[in-house]
Amino acid sequence: MKIISIANQKGGCGKTTTAINLVAALSAEGKRTLLIDLDPQAHATLGLNCDDQNSLYNVISRITPRKLAIKDIIQKVDKNFDMAPSNILLGTLEQELTDEIGREMKLTEILVDIKDDYDHVIIDCAPSLGFLTVNAIRASHEVIIPVEMSRFSVQGVDHLMDIVNLIQERLNHPVVARVLVTMFDSRLRHSFSMLTKIKGKFKEMLLDTIIHVNVKLKESAVMGKTVMAYDKYCRGAKDYHSLARELILRQEGKKDLSAPSLKFTTRMQETIEHELEDIQRVVSVTFAINAPEAQSVYVSGSFNGWTINESCRMQKQGGRWSLSLPLDAGSHEYQFIVDGRWQLDPVNKRRVGNGLGDMNSVVEVENHA
Repeated sequence: MKIISIANQKGGCGKTTTAINLVAALSAEGKRTLLIDLDPQAHATLGLNCDDQNSLYNVISRITPRKLAIKDIIQKVDKNFDMAPSNILLGTLEQELTDEIGREMKLTEILVDIKDDYDHVIIDCAPSLGFLTVNAIRASHEVIIPVEMSRFSVQGVDHLMDIVNLIQERLNHPVVARVLVTMFDSRLRHSFSMLTKIKGKFKEMLLDTIIHVNVKLKESAVMGKTVMAYDKYCRGAKDYHSLARELILRQEGKKDLSAPSLKFTTRMQETIEHELEDIQRVVSVTFAINAPEAQSVYVSGSFNGWTINESCRMQKQGGRWSLSLPLDAGSHEYQFIVDGRWQLDPVNKRRVGNGLGDMNSVVEVENHA
């Protein structure tokens, strides 16, 4: 049974998304897989619409009135996909077990009961370096550290590696640490700059697979589904299938875990070159509308999943609002949101029905590569 923790003390780096969809991808490959939610926030549990009444708290705690074995709390999510849920009570365990000898072995001890039931166990850790994360790493053979394209996420790797090294030295437990690039946006040059820095800093730890920004990953979480169940053909689903296959090949010894091979280096180079080809097809498009009395104006469309946030807030100069966005070659539908009201682009006559009895404006972006 291979046990892998997904951990990074920085939140918002795709940790829970990776845990849920990696398990889904491994189960699709025919591997019997268990997802353990070890985060008191219980995002994985909530994200899969699982019942959290009986959780790992009832398995680990000494004072719970409802003491259970781990097999008692496991829920079936899908074929080859089981779940051990969490809830807020899990956060009280650190204080409860403060003076107990061997408290860092609690998770390791309870996993003995299921060692023959699964091929893979994936642990979704809390965004901290406390008692629960130490338990997860001590129980694991590998730790995957998701890193999104920011300096703060990279710093989180350094702090987590301090814990990994401490566990290796003081508890005499070997564990392999791997870095996974997540939320990679090939439309932004900043992403490539950060990828180069990450590759240079963590070359021997870096996984080949890159998880790209994909709106389907967010939509599937809202729907309480894995991305494979939500849209198995989307970029996010393909990325996590690639990650699962890479981990399976490494486990089977078809990849050298001790150092980056020539094949690994070549593949990463090919990935970067492919992404650079993608960015050459990105064109800066300026959206503009005259609305001198407006207090706020946004532009939203198919290019950003119809979301409204600061990234699509337009800037006012005089009575004209404008914003330039990098768009891929192709056709994009959009509308303006003027003081909370959606409206078409009054100067763009290209429009298409949106299936809701309304129209959307359309912009065509040519490929200049």
